[in-house]
Amino acid sequence: MVQGYLDINPEVAAALKAGKAVVALESTIISHGMPYPRNVETARNVEKIIRDHGAVPATIAILKGRMKVGLSPDEIEYLGKSHDVIKCSRRDLPFILAKGLDGATTVAATMILAAMAGIRVFATGGIGGVHRGAQTSFDISADLQELAHTNVAVICAGAKSILDIGLTLEYLETFGVPVVGFKTNEMPAFYTSKSGFSVNYRVDSAAELAQAMKIKWDLGLNGGLVVANPIPAQYEMDSATINTAIEEALKQAEAEGVKGKDTTPYLLAKVKELTGGDSLESNIQLVYNNARLGAELAVELAKLG
Repeated sequence: MVQGYLDINPEVAAALKAGKAVVALESTIISHGMPYPRNVETARNVEKIIRDHGAVPATIAILKGRMKVGLSPDEIEYLGKSHDVIKCSRRDLPFILAKGLDGATTVAATMILAAMAGIRVFATGGIGGVHRGAQTSFDISADLQELAHTNVAVICAGAKSILDIGLTLEYLETFGVPVVGFKTNEMPAFYTSKSGFSVNYRVDSAAELAQAMKIKWDLGLNGGLVVANPIPAQYEMDSATINTAIEEALKQAEAEGVKGKDTTPYLLAKVKELTGGDSLESNIQLVYNNARLGAELAVELAKLG
């Protein structure tokens, strides 16, 4: 039934059939995360990094009502230039398909399509989470519920620092989602490696992590994992600088009445503006770092069969 709506790139399909390493990639970073042409350049570099580390990249999106797992260079260029791409999460999928529209997949939607295709490893920038002030707004990302149910490991630089990281971790704990620090005991905060919050477990190699993932799913313990991979030290931002920018961005968002799925792209763009573009450079480098780890993990998982 799903196959009637799903197009898997031939290279990706061949790799999956052969049991080779494949890494899923989201597309909101292309259409909503960065300006053109940096978005396209970054997407292509991420795919190259994954190939260089022994895996096949599968950038995921919806184009003209078709779910695409693995995009061509021309399709990535199209997404990067288009102004009519809809940010697409779980609730949006049937309507974007029915209307024949273009959709850029969030973490949640990317996990869904990756799982449909049989991909177990997904590299992104940062996951969504519980927004600051959620005790009154109830603004909680659908990414967290997807992590509770969908069998995909998400490699990220932690939760985006515009969020309430403590409450995000509490939410994940409630739904049994492991938060694993890669070579760290602390949950990174996207632009910085420190948040003041501990992870559930630390792993120091991709092989160790792949073994734990296989056991989790062999046991029928459904749901994903958050693999928290800190931004490399040389690309970290100063904590005081980034926190000041975030606080100002939050104030401006409230004043302008920005809510719902528009909140994250608005805040990231505002933080970029307030930091003179430094946050964008950090964002790009942490995505590259996650792509490297994603490829290494996919390779180790493929070895286990």
